[in-house]
Amino acid sequence: MTVALSPTPVIETERLILRAPQAGDWEAWAAFAGDERSRFVGGPLDREKAWRAFGHVIGMWVLRGFGTFVFAPKDGGSALGMCGPWYPEGWPEREIGWTLWSPEAEGKGYAFEAARTSIDHAFGALGWDTAVSYIDPANARSIALAERLGARRDDKAAHPGIEPCLVFRHPAPAAEHIL
Repeated sequence: MTVALSPTPVIETERLILRAPQAGDWEAWAAFAGDERSRFVGGPLDREKAWRAFGHVIGMWVLRGFGTFVFAPKDGGSALGMCGPWYPEGWPEREIGWTLWSPEAEGKGYAFEAARTSIDHAFGALGWDTAVSYIDPANARSIALAERLGARRDDKAAHPGIEPCLVFRHPAPAAEHIL
């Protein structure tokens, strides 16, 4: 049985499909969440806590009408990670977040492609006028990605009580990029 949230957008890029989470993504997410690689997003988590975190991701779509996209190769294959709009209760600002679930997906530009598309979607279809990314100062790869996306540190911005935390503010995309 396939269960899907509806209506949720599906966005295609050159190499990726960005879509709402599906039940078939659970095992890939659970493997990532239980691994040391998840340390910058609250992990590692046991399967029970990973289940609750995955439910949180899915619930964002219902409660806010938007959420983090799971992205997968356009030509088929397992989910590579999550990326996109994130705004849980208590967050001071709307965020664009990202995770790569598999080390094999690193260094291929997938996170950049998904994040660029997610930013365009947030500023375009969702009508956001600002977005930030909350990043642990030890997460050099995430900082590099935020900077490659054009985001700049905003030391005056509030953050959601996560310590330590840097705030990177994303500029509005050029009109030709907005979805």
